[in-house]
Amino acid sequence: MARALYIHWPFCAKKCPYCDFNSHVRESVDVAGWQAALIADMHAEAAVAGGEGLTSIFFGGGTPSLMPPALVAALLAEAERLWGFAPDIEITLEANPSSVETANFAALAGAGVNRVSLGVQSLDDAELRFLGRLHGADDALAALETAQNHFARVSFDMIYALPGHTPELWHERLTRALGFGMGHLSLYQLTIEPGTRFASDVRRGRLVPLHDDAAAELFDITQALTEAAGLAAYETSNHARAGEQSRHNLAYWRYQDYCGIGPGAHGRRLGVATVRHKKPENFLKAVETQGNGIAEARTLAVAEQAAEALLMGLRLTEGIDLSALSARFGLPRGGLVDEAALARLTALGLIWQHEARIGVAPPGRGVLDALLAELVADTLVAA
Repeated sequence: MARALYIHWPFCAKKCPYCDFNSHVRESVDVAGWQAALIADMHAEAAVAGGEGLTSIFFGGGTPSLMPPALVAALLAEAERLWGFAPDIEITLEANPSSVETANFAALAGAGVNRVSLGVQSLDDAELRFLGRLHGADDALAALETAQNHFARVSFDMIYALPGHTPELWHERLTRALGFGMGHLSLYQLTIEPGTRFASDVRRGRLVPLHDDAAAELFDITQALTEAAGLAAYETSNHARAGEQSRHNLAYWRYQDYCGIGPGAHGRRLGVATVRHKKPENFLKAVETQGNGIAEARTLAVAEQAAEALLMGLRLTEGIDLSALSARFGLPRGGLVDEAALARLTALGLIWQHEARIGVAPPGRGVLDALLAELVADTLVAA
């Protein structure tokens, strides 16, 4: 049964030029209508994958900090009634560091949110303008201070490998960020995603992304500085002190069951992959006509589940236990990984092995996708 719940709030004040998430700008939002629809969607998931207390809830978006705190409180109360909460449940909400949203932090904490993930992205005003953000560096600093006063755990995101980023500049930017004493940082290289404004700018020659070799050097700097500061990577782009890892995201990467509600939300529960309607209006219509927002629910073949578990688990520095994975899916070890590729990559120092557990070694983290393409068994890829 699912022990993690994802709630998607699809609305933003503005669409960022790099963002390919399911986010939408609307002049107004019918909060009461959305509360009813999200609760109905929640009921549909609990009916299928209830029975155990939730260990984590994550409000993602979009911009969940634009949700009225009373709506957050109502959704949490209903989730607790339907599933029950583990005593140490982690409840995360993504937030932008604007003054309007920061003003709601006290009320959001009162509603039950105990962890906030701030979309700081940069502490430089020029970079924030380039990224299309509505806040400035001073807003970000004020939001960090307010968040630390109200939430037990605070994380923030930064984007690097921007055009013009040099090793010296990123070293300075990241050193400053680490100086705030956060327990968790999410550090993402700028990626040009299809369908975004930045993708159009690249096609038209208005934007020249940083070269891959230069970005790889910044990745190495990121790993070195965070590890020295006690926030070693536990996943490709996520860094935390011991015990500060995002439990919700660990549920994804360890391929545990989770329910996803709200527009565009994905879920994996009981061997079924679910995806909700992306457009807000279509989601609302689906809830009205069928009692949930599901656009597709697909039973996953065992080989497909095993492939997903491998691909997700190898993003973690803890790696995966091949014996446990073999027992879980009833597949031989040779049906999970290409043993010849595993031996070769291990000899090259790109993969580590300890008894039945394997993982990506530090030199391999910057070329993770290429390693996974070689390592996953052909039988799983064909599935």
